[in-house]
Amino acid sequence: MALDRLLPSFSWKEKRDGIIAPDERLPWGQTIAVGVQHIFAMFGATVLAPILMGFDPNTAIFFSGIGTLIFFVIVGGRVPSYLGSSFAFIAVVIAATGYSGAGPNANIPVALGGIIAAGVLYALVGVVVMVVGTRWIETLMPPVVTGAVVAVIGLNLAPVAISDLNGKTEAITSFNQVVGLVTVASVGLVALHAPGILRRLPILVGGVIGYLIYLVLANGLNMGPPIDFTALDKAAWLGMPTLVAPIFQASAMWLIAPVAIVLVAENLGHVKAVGAMTGRNLDAYIGRAFLGDGIATIVSGFGGGTGVTTYAENIGVMAVTKIYSTLIFVVAALVAILLGFSPKFGALIGTIPWAVLGGLAIVLFGLIATTGARIWGQNQVDFTQNRNLITVATALTMGAGNFTVKIGDFALGGIGTATLAAIVLYQVLRERPAPDASTA
Repeated sequence: MALDRLLPSFSWKEKRDGIIAPDERLPWGQTIAVGVQHIFAMFGATVLAPILMGFDPNTAIFFSGIGTLIFFVIVGGRVPSYLGSSFAFIAVVIAATGYSGAGPNANIPVALGGIIAAGVLYALVGVVVMVVGTRWIETLMPPVVTGAVVAVIGLNLAPVAISDLNGKTEAITSFNQVVGLVTVASVGLVALHAPGILRRLPILVGGVIGYLIYLVLANGLNMGPPIDFTALDKAAWLGMPTLVAPIFQASAMWLIAPVAIVLVAENLGHVKAVGAMTGRNLDAYIGRAFLGDGIATIVSGFGGGTGVTTYAENIGVMAVTKIYSTLIFVVAALVAILLGFSPKFGALIGTIPWAVLGGLAIVLFGLIATTGARIWGQNQVDFTQNRNLITVATALTMGAGNFTVKIGDFALGGIGTATLAAIVLYQVLRERPAPDASTA
């Protein structure tokens, strides 16, 4: 492919009102404001995912910005998307590293090797799609399969959310549960009743509400373990992100690499959704989108960041604002990179209580699961057909129960086994044709 086809000249026509297309932009002041808004939209999930895996949130934010710029360049600045931390990696990273859930993950280098392997596989899929098109993916992973895979991710992570809510201990405290459930309720109330753009930021605003309630009850009224601000006080305002080199361990790579299948399904759905919203057929950019996301994940893995993916949160903001300019994501990416250079910001994230994180995780993981159901509904998947019913039933049970296959040192966890089961069963199970009445 010629370089000028991959990197066309970037230009945006200024437009001050109405629907803003991908190749249009608002005046610069509004463009910057909307770009910052997209940072807040992806912020809650992009910060929560690395915390749940024991990664440095600052580093994850930094590489989400880098990854978004990589994606922007590879799609020629024509697909409006932000790349943030992917939740699809959480379960397999925890399994591959043996992470206990508290503090920094001591085995991050091992996880990074697996994340890079997933990125390489993802990028290769992108190259294949650029050469032969998307029909083979749609045949291999129709909506019934992609919906099952997405739902499995949320169900497989459900125990992680409950563990977070309990403060990563077996001792369940009513204080943690109350704060966690108040956080859940806050997210719901913000999503339904908050004014203006705040309604599009339920995770962020709900998390802030939960944090403040915990602060008042614990630090103010001594009803629970107080938040320790020592590290925040000592942290510098400016500093380099924490970079970590990967270690390539075969067992971890085999476990984490199949997440690329989930990312393909996720990104495919997002590009289709953006195309529908903008009224433009973006199918020609699907291969580039896969390639860009894959390369961004590889770069993130080589520096200590999480695997990245296009974000539904940002797509939701575009749906509300009708502003699809790709330039706003360049602004968002640059702001994210700047945040990555603030240890003070990372230390602030470290003060978030587990009760609040658990409440947010309950909502987020549940939303992932219900997104799978949404895929089925939007594509009118017929569950009266046994082929669909058995495919989904098997995948959901294997994923929720974390059915793990071990062969020597290799282990494939619940998300991987459920994904493979869904793909294979759908292709193997075929409805028998009805008998021809004329030959009966």
